[in-house]
Amino acid sequence: MTIYPVETGNFKLDGGAMFGVVPKSIWSRTNPADSNNMIDIAARSLLIEDGDRLILIDTGMGDKQSEKFFGYYYQWGDHSIDSSLEKIGFHRDDITDVFMTHLHFDHCGGSIQWNKDRTGYEPAFKNAVFWTNENHWKWAIEPNAREKASFLKENLLPMQESGQLQFVKRGANAFLEKSELGFDILFIDGHTEKQMIPHINYKGKTVVFMADLMPTVGHIPLPYVTGYDTRPLLSMDEKGLFLEQAVKNKFVLFFEHDAHNELCTLKNTEKGARLNELFLFKDLLG
Repeated sequence: MTIYPVETGNFKLDGGAMFGVVPKSIWSRTNPADSNNMIDIAARSLLIEDGDRLILIDTGMGDKQSEKFFGYYYQWGDHSIDSSLEKIGFHRDDITDVFMTHLHFDHCGGSIQWNKDRTGYEPAFKNAVFWTNENHWKWAIEPNAREKASFLKENLLPMQESGQLQFVKRGANAFLEKSELGFDILFIDGHTEKQMIPHINYKGKTVVFMADLMPTVGHIPLPYVTGYDTRPLLSMDEKGLFLEQAVKNKFVLFFEHDAHNELCTLKNTEKGARLNELFLFKDLLG
């Protein structure tokens, strides 16, 4: 097995929304804001090469939305899925599986694109199976008022209409559940219903794709959950259990949304779990 980071594009989000009730005077130490109170955010996917399978975890925003839509997110940098895949010797048509941690637009928008004559939409990975889970799919296609703006039908329905959508099978509801994709999954409900957090056994280490359980290094302290979480108290409970396991088992945390930090480990302190070591993906490969 080989794994690769895939940068799909950077953007900005409101710092207050990203840190909920945490005061700006505190969160700005790790995530400084610009004059509009916006902080840097990445959309960093992960590619797993495992035998004949090429599994892409999350796909970023994509590029099919309107100029007005993207204007809210202050995109910056020159990353894209295609250029990132090309750098590591792959093409989107090589992808066999697209695993989506959840179906908010910044995690799955790149899964769907305009068709050739821009009259409708089609899967952006024509040879891939698209993976979600049944509970979350129903949650997304029948959205609540709070999340409706994050679940866009043009990102979702083409997966089903193409016949490429499949649901991950649920198991015994242990802390981690085995999946048919070759990695374990932590199912959590605080951010959104049944978000899936992949745990990948790689070179004797457990690499955890953090998605929105912990968007950036600045979100490590237990109470630092986002204002986007639908059930923030549950988020804290779930995060607390995860932090215990992360420290105990020396998990390597892979950040999807931290524009400036790729990986870290944690340690216990008198204040709870805190940052232990920051390092780059190339260090993990080494």
